Amino acid sequence: MKHTHSILRQTFKSLATQKRSYAISGYAKFDWEDALNLESLLTEEERMVRDQVRQYCQEKLMPRVLKAYRDEKFDRNILYEMGELGLLGSTVQGYGCAGTNYVTYGLIAREVERLVFHFFHFIFFYCVS
Repeated sequence: MKHTHSILRQTFKSLATQKRSYAISGYAKFDWEDALNLESLLTEEERMVRDQVRQYCQEKLMPRVLKAYRDEKFDRNILYEMGELGLLGSTVQGYGCAGTNYVTYGLIAREVERLVFHFFHFIFFYCVS
């Protein structure tokens, strides 16, 4: 029995050493901004849409959302503008909608949701309904 325990200990030690050498060798580096490496799964079109929506949200939408929040008003024109840009109903085919895939819809929703959560609900309602 003692012999079995010593063999198991040696095996576990060698496995632990192998694992550490694998981690130290640099095969996998952790990226905290993209922990699951989802960026590599996006198409070029999906990345382009995401980047454009992020730019729109930061430059155009953020100041207006902050002002609406401070004034305790809801600026309905934001929704009209988002509709004109194709951000509402982005997965719908026809009717002047963009007709994108659901990954693109998720990227759009994530970028808008970064600003304010209740705008995400409007996008969800107009996309899925």
